[in-house]
Amino acid sequence: MKSTQYYPVIQTMDVAGTTAFYVENFRFKPTFESDWYCHLQSAEDEKVNIAVLHGDHETIPEEGRGTVNGLILNFEVEDPDAVYETAQKAGLPILKTLRDEPFGQRHFITKDPNGVLIDVIKPIPPSPEFLAQYAAEAVPS
Repeated sequence: MKSTQYYPVIQTMDVAGTTAFYVENFRFKPTFESDWYCHLQSAEDEKVNIAVLHGDHETIPEEGRGTVNGLILNFEVEDPDAVYETAQKAGLPILKTLRDEPFGQRHFITKDPNGVLIDVIKPIPPSPEFLAQYAAEAVPS
């Protein structure tokens, strides 16, 4: 299978509110918008996409309907400090404060109105104890 695109779809009962959250806080723009579905594309990189879908829409098989549970979206960014400052000013809930992790990330975690966790990340060099767990070509610099 050759994938041509990959993006998460967030199931919610509030499509408009969830769409507004990602537009206002994470620089997404709608490329398709209806009352039951919105496709969002990053205003900074057209390859970065997410979608928002009403959780009980008929296109979802009945056993899959509902809302999101247990999802984390990772946004890898160039400057997590600036995004953290913007998130604080916007009053977003900060579930994990900005920090460097020994496994090779500088990050913080917030959440969207549906409880979807958003981990804003910048890869950094890992500590020696974690370095050995990386494939040689995957070591953050």
